[in-house]
Amino acid sequence: MSSLISKYLPWLLVLLLRGGVAAADGKKKVPAIIVFGDSSVDTGNNNFIPTIARSNFWPYGRDFADGLPTGRFSNGRLATDFISEAFGLPRTIPAYLDTNLTIDDLATGVSFASASTGLDNATAGIMSVISIAEQLGYFREYRERLRLSKLGEAGAEEVVGEALYIWSIGTNDFIENYYNLPQRRMQYATAAEYGAYLLGLVEAAVREVHALGGRKMDFTGLTPMGCLPAERLGNRDDPGQCNEEYNAVARSFNGRLRGELVPKLNRELPGLRLVYADTYDLFDAVVRKPGAYGFENAERGCCGTGLFEAGYFCGLGTSMQLCGNANKYVFFDAIHPTERMYSILADTVMNTTLHVFL
Repeated sequence: MSSLISKYLPWLLVLLLRGGVAAADGKKKVPAIIVFGDSSVDTGNNNFIPTIARSNFWPYGRDFADGLPTGRFSNGRLATDFISEAFGLPRTIPAYLDTNLTIDDLATGVSFASASTGLDNATAGIMSVISIAEQLGYFREYRERLRLSKLGEAGAEEVVGEALYIWSIGTNDFIENYYNLPQRRMQYATAAEYGAYLLGLVEAAVREVHALGGRKMDFTGLTPMGCLPAERLGNRDDPGQCNEEYNAVARSFNGRLRGELVPKLNRELPGLRLVYADTYDLFDAVVRKPGAYGFENAERGCCGTGLFEAGYFCGLGTSMQLCGNANKYVFFDAIHPTERMYSILADTVMNTTLHVFL
């Protein structure tokens, strides 16, 4: 049993006995988890599109069930998988594009996310992955498939209306796009201006899902992206240390998301319950003092040298080295957390925000 479930099991049992998880008619308050975003929540959609932004090969998934890679950029499960389990739903969330799954398999949870994507369509174009606009298109298709399934119109409306929608996206817009390519910097003189543009895209996406029936939503803030091993390596001003400029950009974006956009949308959209999930402070605390959280290494990933390997480079890097116990590492590759770190993040999100939907 995961640490997250162990922590919440007594509480969940009490809520079940009191009717707190199920409504009066016995139906779950959260019948499904529906996910939009990037590699932090992609459970395998990129396996089914022509892109090199993939992780459906060893050593990814080495600590997953049966030790098989799924397309998750980690050694095991993601935070959204743990959150699904905490709500009494399946312990893993399937990828929408998995052709082996039926609509019945997707009725209790689905991820439309795509590794290397962003809020900005230009970000998705860099690695030819699924844009947020395309993810929303898949969601519309998903709604129609639910309606035509054995659930029928009423059942489909219940799933869509009562589901918890999780958004985890935005880091690639800055790291892969704004700071690496000239186009957006020519349009937006500062990262703050570009961040304002991205917040406009957040608003449009949330409004679209709301118009399609979504009501319970979580938008996860950016983590301290300047402390990713790959960004430490690329930090020219202070090699090996966190890029504090990038971290300041993340804090600024999060501040406007939490303080301005979330309250605005909750005021303006009838029935919307949008919460902001802060993962920055926890992640920052872990990378600054990993030992306090049971980790031994927060500067390098488990895979290869741990400094630059991700995706196919991680697979190549493991021909040279791979850590013995990923639980001792905050990162599995140079960008993505380990399953244990994802579990801790899920714990925090459940404790601080998502418990309101139980």
